[in-house]
Amino acid sequence: MYLRRILAAASVSVIAATGLAACSSDSSGDSASNGPITIGTTDASKKAWAAFEDEAKKEGFDIKIQNFSDYNTPNQALDQGEIDTNNFQHLKFLAEYNKGNGTDLVPIVATEIVPLALFWKDHDSLDGIEGQQVAIPNDPTNQARSLNLLASQGLLKLKEDDLLTPTPADIDEGASKVSVAPVDAAQTPSAYGEGKPAVITNSFFERANIDPSQAILYDEPDSPGANPEVMFEPYINVWAVQEKDKDNPKVKRLAELYLSDEVKAAVQKTTGGTTIFVDKPQAELQQILDRLEEEASK
Repeated sequence: MYLRRILAAASVSVIAATGLAACSSDSSGDSASNGPITIGTTDASKKAWAAFEDEAKKEGFDIKIQNFSDYNTPNQALDQGEIDTNNFQHLKFLAEYNKGNGTDLVPIVATEIVPLALFWKDHDSLDGIEGQQVAIPNDPTNQARSLNLLASQGLLKLKEDDLLTPTPADIDEGASKVSVAPVDAAQTPSAYGEGKPAVITNSFFERANIDPSQAILYDEPDSPGANPEVMFEPYINVWAVQEKDKDNPKVKRLAELYLSDEVKAAVQKTTGGTTIFVDKPQAELQQILDRLEEEASK
C-alpha cells in the first residue's frame, strides 16, 4: 500500500539542546542573537501547542508562539523576518503563496495530513448518495480537494483526469452521479445539519460538535481510485522557514518535537484520531514543493 510505504509514526530521538537562541536574520542561517525562537501559527489555542511547549522546554528551547488570525500573515511575517518559522500550512498552500508573492519559503519538517472528510447525517456509507447535491467548501484549495475526493469514488466525473486544482467548471455533469453546491466553508456544517451530504474541513469539527469518526468518506491516499500524487502529497502540513535557514539544526530539531508522542496524542484528541502523521525527508518535501510551484505557474 502506498500509505504504508511513505508514512510512519515518526520516532523522535532525544537530543540534548543547549545554548538555544532565536534564529539570526543574517544570511548564515545560524543563531546569533539571544531570545526566543518565534513560531507563527493560526491555531495557538489548540491542545497540541500546549503539549509542544512542554516538549520544547524539556529540551531547553526558549520559544514564543505567535498566533495569526488569517492564513497569509504567517508567511508574510516569516518572509519579513518577524518570526523564525511557522507551522500552519500544507505544501500546496505554501507553493501557491510563494508563486503569488515572489517569496522563497521552504519546508524543513513534515508533520501531518488531516484527511478531508465527507459527512452525511444519519448515514454510515455512500449508499443512496446518487442524485444528491453535496455541499463543498468554496475556497480554491478545499474546493479542488473536495472535487478530487468525490471523483476518486466515481461520484463525479471530471473532464480531465488527475487535475490538481479542478473547479466546478471541470465537472462532466452528465456523467456524474452527484452534483455539488460550493458554499463558504463555515456553512458546510449547516448543510450537514439540514441533511445534505457535506465535505467539512477539520477547522469546523469542534465548533459544530461534529464527531470526525462519523465521516462516511476520507481522501486517504490508498483508497480505491485515489491518485496519491494528486490527493495526498500536496496536503502534507509542514514547518516552513526562509531559504537561508533551511539547514538551521536548532530550528529543525525544534520542529521535529511536533512529532513527539505527547504532541501527536494531543493532535489526535482534537481531530478524533483521523490525523495521519508523515515521515518524509526534507529533500522530498522540497521536490514536492518545486513540482507544485511549477504547476502553479501554468
